[in-house]
Amino acid sequence: MTCNNNNIFLRRAPLAIALSLAFSPAAMADDAAAAPVAVVTIKGTAAAPDYTVRESASASKFVLSPRETPQSISVVTRAAMDDFRLDNANDVLASAGGVTVEKIETDRSYYTARGFDVVNFQYDGVGAPMVFGNVMGDLDTAIYERIDIVRGANGLAASTGNPSATINFIRKRPSAQTTASASLTLGSWNTRRLSGDVSARLNDSGSVGARLVLVKQQGESYLDRYAPAKTVAYGVIDARLGDNTVLTVGHAYQDNRARGTMWGALPLYYSDGSPTAYPRSASTSADWSRWNTRANASFAELEHQLGNGWTAKATLVRNVSTSNSKLFYVYGTPDRATGEGLFSYPSVYNSENRQSVGDAFVKGKFPLGGRQHDVTAGLGWSASRQQDVSLYGRGIGTPLTPQTAFGGAYPEPLFDAATDGSRFEDKRKSAYLAARFNPADTLKVLAGVNHTRATSDGLAYGVSEFKSAGKSTPYIGAVYDVRPNVSGYASYTSIFKPQSELDLARRALAPVTGSNAELGLKGEFFDGRLNASGALFKTRQQNAAEQAGYIGATAYYRGVDAASAGAEFELAGELARGWDASANYTVLRIEDQDGKAARTYLPRKMLRLATTYRVPAFAGLKVGASLSWQGETVRDQGAGIATRQGSYAVLGLMARYEIDRNLNLAVNVNNVTDKQYLTSLYWAQGYYAAPRNASVTLGWQY
Repeated sequence: MTCNNNNIFLRRAPLAIALSLAFSPAAMADDAAAAPVAVVTIKGTAAAPDYTVRESASASKFVLSPRETPQSISVVTRAAMDDFRLDNANDVLASAGGVTVEKIETDRSYYTARGFDVVNFQYDGVGAPMVFGNVMGDLDTAIYERIDIVRGANGLAASTGNPSATINFIRKRPSAQTTASASLTLGSWNTRRLSGDVSARLNDSGSVGARLVLVKQQGESYLDRYAPAKTVAYGVIDARLGDNTVLTVGHAYQDNRARGTMWGALPLYYSDGSPTAYPRSASTSADWSRWNTRANASFAELEHQLGNGWTAKATLVRNVSTSNSKLFYVYGTPDRATGEGLFSYPSVYNSENRQSVGDAFVKGKFPLGGRQHDVTAGLGWSASRQQDVSLYGRGIGTPLTPQTAFGGAYPEPLFDAATDGSRFEDKRKSAYLAARFNPADTLKVLAGVNHTRATSDGLAYGVSEFKSAGKSTPYIGAVYDVRPNVSGYASYTSIFKPQSELDLARRALAPVTGSNAELGLKGEFFDGRLNASGALFKTRQQNAAEQAGYIGATAYYRGVDAASAGAEFELAGELARGWDASANYTVLRIEDQDGKAARTYLPRKMLRLATTYRVPAFAGLKVGASLSWQGETVRDQGAGIATRQGSYAVLGLMARYEIDRNLNLAVNVNNVTDKQYLTSLYWAQGYYAAPRNASVTLGWQY
């Protein structure tokens, strides 16, 4: 029997009924006891859902549906990014379930999940070493088709088992047909963004395809003196070299240029211990402050079908990133009455990081016990060479007035007071083996091991970076189908992560070790267009880096033991025809080795919601809303002083109207209620998030 796919979802039952039926004890009863039903085969391919995916390989090298994956996984799709103008990684990850974006400065951010820092970043499943554990600059998302977030330790797909999450950026690829799109966005603070995306087959046979993405954005800011700009270019070509071989090569370029950049942020308390209160626009930047970053990323992939269900794939990556900055840091504790007590720290910082990354694996099927099973084996390698120099300005420690601290009036000094810097190399080698066993139609077991050896050599600000550590991290997960569309799962893995953070004696901390366990239930509805899940997790981690203080403007760290436990609930996909949504609620507990609350600057409860609806009464009109809520956070400042930020919610609204088949007009409003809040308590300083703002986008597509 064939049918029109557009009619499949016209008669859906309400979501609540579907979920209650799917997860109810009656629905989970043995299928053998159910009355016989007629089997109807529907042919045809349904369109891809907007807010979820049917399959992903981000949690392993195996391409699995979310329900078949024995870990929590969230996906921010291209549709969601376009609907809510999620044009950079910070906005995407701030909308993702269970993730916090710690914007400590205007041009540097940390990310956390399940109470720990996210340090595993991948691009198309291949890891990129993070030198400092944070992201500098404004990482644009125009070149990505979607972004997967695998929460929990991911020792199979990443070279280290980190208990927070692995972020996998999936790049755009050439499409089967010629497509083109362009958009112009005008936003608050004179922000202008122009983007274009073209894809086509380059020969008559269609064996060679190419895609080009270009972005230009510039504007001002709600922060005094801050004016960011960026240029993005991305090109990729795929070529079928034969019936069984595909070669893909690509290059991504991004240039960020920011004036009035903050280094550090605002003091959060006065000398009497009371909280500071500044205008939202307050900034410690000087008129001459700037921070420019540039990233070039080249990659080549060769995939070959070996036959009999076996595939081999090799990937080579070359990343070169540079940073050139002239910055002004303000430190100290101000007096409430006079504003005195703050001091200057001007500096020039320039760096270059060169990374080479390789990954090669084979995967296929093998028979055992009368059944077919999946296996993959591979090797990974990376080398990261870092060199940087700090040129310290004259006048470090000069007392500041409120005008020179916050008004940008501090004069630019000569940067010849002192010089220091780094030159070191990090190398990692890994080997991994995994198998997905199929002991029964309703049971799948995923097991594997990843062995990693990490070494470093060189100097960082006069201190040796030498370290050498290696460990094997086992992984096991099982998925059991309690219904054809509902599965229970459990997974366990150990943790191993080398660290580059330095302690008070300027020595690198020993690697992090520990374990991660997860237990959950997943459901798949409406032919895979809606995914729902619930998970319980528990993590133990030893010697994790935690910032302990500063020597001048340089942070030092200590190793702490911590444990986190919690629950996550997620729903993503199409609830009814024209109604898409994603929702995630996370609650967690983080304790130190003494059982006391740890990392209290991270929220214990988080809610992320996003939904859009195509209005039937107005053809071409889509409306939507997003909500991000988090619970109270506290920063222990020492000496009995604590900075508290109460729970808060940020609301966003969107509407898009399709003028015709080629043109559309969209309006987005962020922070609709104009909520005032700090971007982060991750550091002892902080600054305020953006007030209410809006943008209008004119889009064209072919």
